[in-house]
Amino acid sequence: MGLYLLAIPVIAVLLFAFTKKNRIQHRISLSASTLLTITGAVITRDVLRFGSLQFGGIFYIDSLSIIVLDIVLVAALLVSVYSVGYLETEIKHEKLSAAKLRIFYILMYSFLFTMILALIVKNMGIMWFAIEATTLSSAFLVGLYNNKQAIEAAWKYVIIGSVGIAIALLGVIFLHLSSIGVLESQQYLDWKALYHHSKALNSSIIRLAFLFILVGFGTKAGLAPMHTWIPDAYSQAPTPIMLLSGVLLNSAMYAILRTVAIVNRNMGSSLFTGRLLMAFGILSILTAAIFILTQKDYKRLLAYSSIEHMGIIAVGIGVFTPLSVFGALFHMINHSLTKSMLFLSSGNLHQKFDTKQILKIKGVLKILPVTGTVFLLGLFAIAGAPPFSVFASEFTVIASIFNSKNIFFGFVFVLLLATIFAGIAVNLFKMFYGDNESGDIQPGEINIPGTVCITLLFVVITVTGLFIPKGMQNLILMAQNIVMGV
Repeated sequence: MGLYLLAIPVIAVLLFAFTKKNRIQHRISLSASTLLTITGAVITRDVLRFGSLQFGGIFYIDSLSIIVLDIVLVAALLVSVYSVGYLETEIKHEKLSAAKLRIFYILMYSFLFTMILALIVKNMGIMWFAIEATTLSSAFLVGLYNNKQAIEAAWKYVIIGSVGIAIALLGVIFLHLSSIGVLESQQYLDWKALYHHSKALNSSIIRLAFLFILVGFGTKAGLAPMHTWIPDAYSQAPTPIMLLSGVLLNSAMYAILRTVAIVNRNMGSSLFTGRLLMAFGILSILTAAIFILTQKDYKRLLAYSSIEHMGIIAVGIGVFTPLSVFGALFHMINHSLTKSMLFLSSGNLHQKFDTKQILKIKGVLKILPVTGTVFLLGLFAIAGAPPFSVFASEFTVIASIFNSKNIFFGFVFVLLLATIFAGIAVNLFKMFYGDNESGDIQPGEINIPGTVCITLLFVVITVTGLFIPKGMQNLILMAQNIVMGV
């Protein structure tokens, strides 16, 4: 079943290449994403039963990889449903040509293939290659509209992402050097072998490896100060691809998590990795707070919110207690689902009002009652208000900080989160009330299937804020043990 995850996107790309009719391309996308989701569900069931799956020599899936993989597959299904209405509207309004629909789908499923590959291989070198390939496949999607701003954002993404991934390559090389004389040739860069033989690795070299890997993959994960590609890319890319870029951040964070498990096991302590992760995490949250307070573009504001939440995950991993790691992994899921809902909602807003400027939008609740309500409540959710799932995972991370006696750090952490909440409230909530100045915008929802996806996501983040399904809880606990080295 695991190899189906790679075969389905490849077959979809080949079918897109030989299909010209828009209707058939939409059906191919919906079929491929549905098959991927079903395959992911079967593999998740098997991981829960057996703990891990190994196939094809280099492929390996355990609870840690399946958590991130399921996020990717669920996002792909939502994107495929949402994209039908979204892209047809863009073509109707001549923002995209019909010919670009095929390019969009080919690049989208190439992007999916690279992310899936990164998550199911156990070789750090191939994982690095796959994450590098995500940059190449998604950069053209960022510049899909082919205007000045989109092309500039795509080039910025390529340059910063390539520099980051080059630094990560140095880290992977140092990780290999730390294992010379310990691993056999067929085990080189096998993170499973590195994990099991971690105590015998060269500690001085592995410290250096972690520094490069944290900075390199941290660039792809959106950690400050390497975050600068995210606001431009999210602002200019088509809305469905912003959703996939959101899950891409998790794929890069996954590579950091694998390395943390190896390094901490080698050193017998989380002090070295913890201080670095907490420093980058709090810097990311601080950076997000500053820019959210002054932001005028709601898509860029959501981009800075992603930087904040990657910082929260980094802090949770850095504290490195069972509670904090559980909270970080849970937050990875919650942030992805909530931010997906907000990005899809923002796509409806953009198509309805034809602007990304906050000050030019009024009366969202009147004009888009369902999308507006979900977007409004989603802003409370992403800001960490109860009873939504982000609050549950944020509260878990906060509790773990204070339980570990980091009192001052905990107060700073909470203060920054409160500042971001205020920034979101001050900047965005004004869009929802009043009367829109332009009288030619007719009330009524657009992209009904996409709006159903948005509503479904809202229900999920509400339910998981009150109750964690047993299967999800078991997966997170299993992944927590992997990261903790238990």
